[in-house]
Amino acid sequence: MDEVSAPTPWSDPEIAELEQQVAAAETALLDDEVDVTTLQVELDNLAIVHHRRLGPLYERLDELDALIAEAIAAHTGDPADIRRAVELRGVVTDMPDLDSLLGALDGAGEAAGGMGESADEPMPVPEVHRVSPGAEARKLFRELARRAHPDLVQDPEEKQRRGTFIARVNAAYARGDVTELLALGTEWATSPEGAIGPDAESRGQWLRSRLAWLTHRRAELAGLRDQLMEGAMGQLLQLAPNDPDGLLEHLADQLLHDIAEKEKVLGTLVDP
Repeated sequence: MDEVSAPTPWSDPEIAELEQQVAAAETALLDDEVDVTTLQVELDNLAIVHHRRLGPLYERLDELDALIAEAIAAHTGDPADIRRAVELRGVVTDMPDLDSLLGALDGAGEAAGGMGESADEPMPVPEVHRVSPGAEARKLFRELARRAHPDLVQDPEEKQRRGTFIARVNAAYARGDVTELLALGTEWATSPEGAIGPDAESRGQWLRSRLAWLTHRRAELAGLRDQLMEGAMGQLLQLAPNDPDGLLEHLADQLLHDIAEKEKVLGTLVDP
């Protein structure tokens, strides 16, 4: 009589289907991770460039408003004009610290775990000259994330190694440094994953747990993306998602025009 094998809770077709679902979910998760990290980089860079290009212009406009109000108050002596001059002078402050400008974005990234960044070792503010990294940097970043992302493994030591590496990748991507990204790609060497082997009896349960975690992580990233887009820089980026640098140049031109107009008004008030 042939020996009858003991029934198992997971048939081969069920395992095969779970394998496909997990593989598809991992691919989708990496796409989500890359997209959210790219958005984080663009918003951080937008805040930096916005502060450096437009901050002095906004400061000059505030100063001109105060000078115009003060000139009007000196001419009329009206208490209402004096109060307005005092209020506008109070608005004239130093440019906000860049750390506070980026604080909300950094907090959002830490809340969702980030891609390899450590709260104990904050990334330095990069020296950027444009908002969006170039197409080649995007391509290299996406390839490195697919090969080295910590979420691809379960072993704690390997996850830590990958997290440290990806933090370096993130920094190079934020700068749009193609040369550094190429060097990091050459440097990277893969390690064995910590997943349960395909022939292990508990493989089915592991796949089910893995799929649940992947689904949860994707939901977290969707929430983070919404949070980023609701912020001041996110709303600004939505005005010109395909050309944020061009948007900043357009805003700068508008502010320069406003400054010129206000300087004319001030000239009529103070010239004898």
